[in-house]
Amino acid sequence: MLSPDQARIRSFKVVPSLPEPLRPLLDIAYNLWWSWHPEAVELFVRLDRGLWNETKHNPVKMLGSCPQEILDERAADEGYLTSMHRVVEAMNRELARQPWHTKKFADAGQFNVAYFSAEFGITESLQIYSGGLGCLAGDHLKSASELCLPLIGVGLLYRHGYFQQYLNADGWQQEYYPDLDFANLPLSRVKEGNGSDKPLKVSVHMPGRDVFIQVWRVRVGTVELFLLDTNVPENDAADRAITSQLYGGDMELRIKQELVLGIGGTRALAAMGIEPDVCHMNEGHSAFLALERIRMLIDRHNITFDEARQKAAASNVFTTHTPVPAGIDRFPPEMIQRYFKSYHGSLRLDMEGLLALGRENVYNKNEFFSMAVLAIRTSDFANGVSKLHGVVSRDMWQSIWPALPKNEVPIGHVTNGVHARSWLSSDLTYLFDRYLGQNWQLNPADQSVWQGVNDVPDDELWRVHERRRHRLVVWTRRKLKQQLESRGSIPRAVQESLEAIDPNALTIGFARRFATYKRATLLFRDMARLQRLLENTKQPIQFLIAGKSHPADGGGKDLIRQIVHFARDSKAGHKIVFIENYDIHVARYLVQGCDVWLNTPKRGMEASGTSGMKAAINGVLNCSIMDGWWDEAYETGLGWAIGRGETYANQDAADDIEASALYDLLEKHIVPMFYDRDRQGVPREWVAHMKKCIATLAPAFNTNRMVQDYTEQLYMPSLERSRMLSDADGNVQKAIDLAHQKVKLRNAWPNLKVESVDADLNRALGVNDTLDINVVVDLADLLPEEVRVQVYSGLVDNDGKITQGAAADLKHDGPLEHGNRHRFIGQVSPNTSGRHGFAVRIIPGGELFRGSTEPGLIKWDAEPAPIAKAQASESKQEAAAV
Repeated sequence: MLSPDQARIRSFKVVPSLPEPLRPLLDIAYNLWWSWHPEAVELFVRLDRGLWNETKHNPVKMLGSCPQEILDERAADEGYLTSMHRVVEAMNRELARQPWHTKKFADAGQFNVAYFSAEFGITESLQIYSGGLGCLAGDHLKSASELCLPLIGVGLLYRHGYFQQYLNADGWQQEYYPDLDFANLPLSRVKEGNGSDKPLKVSVHMPGRDVFIQVWRVRVGTVELFLLDTNVPENDAADRAITSQLYGGDMELRIKQELVLGIGGTRALAAMGIEPDVCHMNEGHSAFLALERIRMLIDRHNITFDEARQKAAASNVFTTHTPVPAGIDRFPPEMIQRYFKSYHGSLRLDMEGLLALGRENVYNKNEFFSMAVLAIRTSDFANGVSKLHGVVSRDMWQSIWPALPKNEVPIGHVTNGVHARSWLSSDLTYLFDRYLGQNWQLNPADQSVWQGVNDVPDDELWRVHERRRHRLVVWTRRKLKQQLESRGSIPRAVQESLEAIDPNALTIGFARRFATYKRATLLFRDMARLQRLLENTKQPIQFLIAGKSHPADGGGKDLIRQIVHFARDSKAGHKIVFIENYDIHVARYLVQGCDVWLNTPKRGMEASGTSGMKAAINGVLNCSIMDGWWDEAYETGLGWAIGRGETYANQDAADDIEASALYDLLEKHIVPMFYDRDRQGVPREWVAHMKKCIATLAPAFNTNRMVQDYTEQLYMPSLERSRMLSDADGNVQKAIDLAHQKVKLRNAWPNLKVESVDADLNRALGVNDTLDINVVVDLADLLPEEVRVQVYSGLVDNDGKITQGAAADLKHDGPLEHGNRHRFIGQVSPNTSGRHGFAVRIIPGGELFRGSTEPGLIKWDAEPAPIAKAQASESKQEAAAV
């Protein structure tokens, strides 16, 4: 006899049944546009505040659970219906807004960008994110919607999402994984089309079987996000679990997820008739998409791997978020061989050629296959996520471009941002409506509107801020009570902890992923100094801390335990509260209600960091190590810097020095300034800092600016290069020509030679004087137009190396006798005094190489003294050539 578990289940969907006047609520609920519009959120809160909180701010589930009498009551409420129609009109107006890019790039015509990410943090009710990377991806989609950029998101729909956190009685992190109820989420299955009711499915081959994938659609304003799900009947239990958890399982699960995301995601778009003009890989998780795009080009045009690669790479953009190689997904060669055994043939590439795409050193057959290296080698455009991270990334990946100066490694940077309207408190939103005017919401491309913050009266801004802190304290008390009771604390201890949280005290927030490099316990380095700060009753201070550690990171879990023990056992420990289960909802309370945002990573380890940006747009002042975004954002008067960007050989010494610097800032600057009040009780200097913080940082570190930068610096150049390599009919002859030209260059490259370099180095040279350079080059079998002969010049350091040099093309001056010898001429003109030098080099030339840098194709003048040096001074009489 069959058990209930073995019975065949025939499923059907039940949707909320609303009175006719309330039907527009469904349109709002099924478009996550509501998540960044307080007036839309308020519609659901007004239905039933308790139910809104109980459903974790999920309007679809709420509408399906709301008692009928409440719905009928609201359907007859003219005031409510008026508010609802006003929201619907606002949504429709924004969805029909003129795209920002059509003014600046009028000749671009129609195009689309596919944005691939392993996680998307859009709203707390859709738990398919873990932290900063996901929230950034979600904010990217929201800003693309506000700018009406033609962008499509592609990700994975995790059945259990990311883990939910709670702490046991000892303060040790515990994890649980609740099921996401897809039927009650704002998403819908994609159907096959042509009126079919069958779900659209694609497949990806894995060892011994095909894995089937269904596709879900989420609407984020004007943007469509497609989420891939392997939990379908055609798959066995193990394959149905591929999209079970975000960042869960082992390396085997990770490669399966990344195959589904990269290859499956590309196939899903094709099955829906979507052919992206540009593909943006948000981290290396989706890098297999580059292989699938190459395969599709080979199949369509019957061309070789290298020919297809030119076209695909031209339209690929890769963003790296990782400042250390250990943070990159890397797979053993035998694992790649196993999963791609039946795939590499479709690329017209042998297995060794495939493995080389993921190696820094293509000749090291034992090197693990790096997803970041694959992305770099198959993308013509790459970037880091802050100015400092761009420097770190060029240093980290320089080996891919041997002999290229570090500053020319083709990895730029687009500094991250946050979606202002998602993270601003509703109080500030309404305040800005009054003083900044409607343009700050209606014209998302205009960053100048933020200067209107200076017109907000000090007392009004401070009252709004105090109201937010009070709200944070009330919420924190409620959360803390639940936490302590669940850990078995006695009622008296619970009450003492709740009473210790002061709504008027200086409140400092620290919330982020608990990885050891983020140094969450730096604050506890000198217990005596911390104790004195916490015991100061005249100028009270309190710390609210939140964050999750990866389930496999025992070191991060121990940091959480140490904090909980201090809060429990120390005399003034109740002034430090650890808030469990950090997510978008918790983050929103913290970044809107704290006074100071603390960040203490080891310098160079934080690629960007966005929690501080979320705090800054709310006027919360940052106190941070000079790392990530703060390294380029900090200036006097908008927050505090811990140190000046120093690095130390001894980490213990660094921790001691920077902890001491933090205590000094708190004792001598932050606490006194916060409590320096005038007769109206307003801390004028503090409010001045808040205003400068918002006016300076909000326009620079929001995702509207960021998405504009991506469009201008990466998407449009990628689109232009891709179109240059093919014609309007889809013919890819120029991509084929480029591949053949690279073969020709590689064959000729060993025979190229700089025969002579002539320059008058005995002449005194003054600032802005010109030094004529005459170069003779043997081009072997190449034509002059197939190369660029350049002079690379700049200041020379004490080791004889050019620092931050710049390259300039020399002009072809005609052929010479005897062989394929040619003369190239040009000048250098130093604009500063000091020790200068130049070197001569050859790189590929011609239109096909415009906008790309080819690894391995650079030839430096190999004379015994490869860099000629000259001394430039402000006086010709002082100058002496070397």
